[in-house]
Amino acid sequence: MLEKKLEDALNAQINAELWSAYLYLSMSLHFEHEGRNGIANWFKIQFQEEQAHALALMDYLNARDCKVVLKPIAEVPGSWDSPLAAFKATLEHEKTVTASINALYAMAEEVKDFATRQKLNTFVAEQVEEEETVRQIIDDLSLIGDDGTGLLQLDRELGARIYTAPQL
Repeated sequence: MLEKKLEDALNAQINAELWSAYLYLSMSLHFEHEGRNGIANWFKIQFQEEQAHALALMDYLNARDCKVVLKPIAEVPGSWDSPLAAFKATLEHEKTVTASINALYAMAEEVKDFATRQKLNTFVAEQVEEEETVRQIIDDLSLIGDDGTGLLQLDRELGARIYTAPQL
């Protein structure tokens, strides 16, 4: 069993991961509607990754003989002015997730729960990758500006992304 405050915090993180999945699904659907199928694909894969993160935490809580508590998922935005605006929002969101994961890690350390800390190591590393990837896309979109050809090329590149289940 985990300390109650850590169990509660992990349950809150599950909700946050599911909210993230819902956000990325919303972004995917928005860009699919806009005809940006590659960008939609990129966000759909993010949706799948966030679901995998939530499931990994659920499995972990169950393995530690804790109760998973699913709570309502708050509403997410439904539209963005541009791909650049969506990816900037994504970066800010990922920074929030990073802070949340770091807080969980610190709590696990504080209560000397080394198994939970070890479990969170993969999430910490994943967040570095998430932020770096989104920053690169933002840089690309900033360079492209209003160039339709550049946006088309980036859309095609993002459309080539394939889902690979994270090893959590």
